[in-house]
Amino acid sequence: MKTVLITGSTDGIGKQTAFNLAQKGFFVLIHGRNEEKCRQTVNEISPAAGSKNLDYFACDLLSLKEVRRFSEEVKKRYENLDILINNAGVYLKDYIPSPEGIEGTFQINHLSMFYLTLNLLPIIKPAKEYARIINVSSTAHASKMDFDNLAKPFRYDGHRAYSLSKLCNILFTFELSEKLQDKNITVNCLHPGVINTKLLKAGWGAVGGFFGKSIQEGAKTSVYLATSKDVENITGKYFSDLKIAEPHGIVYDKDIRVKLWRMSEELIRKFENS
Repeated sequence: MKTVLITGSTDGIGKQTAFNLAQKGFFVLIHGRNEEKCRQTVNEISPAAGSKNLDYFACDLLSLKEVRRFSEEVKKRYENLDILINNAGVYLKDYIPSPEGIEGTFQINHLSMFYLTLNLLPIIKPAKEYARIINVSSTAHASKMDFDNLAKPFRYDGHRAYSLSKLCNILFTFELSEKLQDKNITVNCLHPGVINTKLLKAGWGAVGGFFGKSIQEGAKTSVYLATSKDVENITGKYFSDLKIAEPHGIVYDKDIRVKLWRMSEELIRKFENS
């Protein structure tokens, strides 16, 4: 039985992804910010999916201290992860700093994903098939990088912060896939579609008079990347609608990817040394 951890899986696309994978026989680890909501999600998915193979972890991704505790708890309770789906993401209209003084959208959508993934790498182990890391990005990712407006922006704009964080997701995916190319671990990212979620409503309101496609549609590409044999040895790609798609060209700039990686490492190091 394969074990999958899905961040941000008490609501929306993540919850639907968790349900679909539980239904397919995966051991599903739920993550959410609130412990009670995590428990409720497990109690809801278990009978609906016909599976008792669920567990949960509560962690606020706005806190690097919480992310460190979260990753250590996962490693303590599980020796192996077959799949990690970094699904959690937010749109913050207003500037909200983390306890570490880092802008909240960047921290939750990128830096916490970066920190959690690297901390969990020791237990992401391929068995008979490739292990898989899947990062949920967006077609709304920025076409240009603005390093000065990431961790501590001098001028905050919610849409700009979101699009930059989603670009970071793809840059991280491509760079990590190169670093793990000899480890039998694939790393891919995806655009789930314009989906009827709280995030879409918070950031964009009604789009063309409606709120996007269903969460069932939104979960399809995540489930595909987690289960399909068609992609078991494909890595370092961006997917949309179950197919490889082309992100903005900046993601192929090795210098930009390395600069983001080093910046992320420095922020983590500063936190760990504080």
